[in-house]
Amino acid sequence: MTPEIQILQAELWSSMPDALRLQDRPSGWVTANKPGAKVDSFLEGPTMAPDGALWVVDIPYGRILRITPDGTWTVMADYDGWPNGMRYRPGGTLCIADYKRGILRLDPQTGTITPLFESYRSEGFKGCNDLWFAQDGTLFFTDQGQTGLHDPSGRVYRAGPGLSDLEVLLDTGPSPNGLVTNHAGTELYVAMTRSCEIWRMPLFATGTSKVGLFARLPAGRSGPDGLALDRLGNLYVCHASRGSVFVYNPHGDQIARIDCQAFGLTTTNLTFGGADCDTLFITVSDTGIIAKASIKSLLG
Repeated sequence: MTPEIQILQAELWSSMPDALRLQDRPSGWVTANKPGAKVDSFLEGPTMAPDGALWVVDIPYGRILRITPDGTWTVMADYDGWPNGMRYRPGGTLCIADYKRGILRLDPQTGTITPLFESYRSEGFKGCNDLWFAQDGTLFFTDQGQTGLHDPSGRVYRAGPGLSDLEVLLDTGPSPNGLVTNHAGTELYVAMTRSCEIWRMPLFATGTSKVGLFARLPAGRSGPDGLALDRLGNLYVCHASRGSVFVYNPHGDQIARIDCQAFGLTTTNLTFGGADCDTLFITVSDTGIIAKASIKSLLG
């Protein structure tokens, strides 16, 4: 039986202050990805800190920002890079997937940024997009670059808990983007933006095998971006041109859609917050807004 699809409405949580929106600062990212457009920010990589502050990246201008629960925005780092994804590593260090510079470490106290992985076997990355830490500290990240249906050569990498022995798990992805493991750490879900799919990758000590299709999303001007998994194993998928988060149960059935269209169409990434991790915080990148949505009805 096909489950009923709930429609949940997102609410405004915070909007980037005008004083932090950049109009005249040159950006190679804007020139390459949105030629001729006026882009004052492009937020992604939301990460909830233990103190309740939300950290986000601003891709075209190389900024890392911190937003307190009362809505105060602070630029914590401003550097020469294009940060896409960001996660806390077990132990408290923030790590960044940067399109220009690879995988970086950020000291949240000082804002100091240092490289972690800049290449693989002396070969530069195509353009890193997002990253995920499993419960044991294993790092997974996507190397998207300009791949797509015309060039399905995007990569997914893995590094063990000691962040050594970097390996390629997959090198045939049509634009690998957001990623997350299941709770058991036996499967990796990867958003393939240009094919509008979520791939399921079984994980083994020696790599992966029998990679399959978990879900297919509606096509459009873009596709699935950031991923998150709730405590029941439901998968939340941001669609970067539909203004929505699509929700799938562990069997791949759609059970909900979170509507963010009142705030913009470019819903790119998301993270859990709240006392019981029952609130989603969602970056709406075309408008510089952080939306939020309660998922209590999906958790029973």
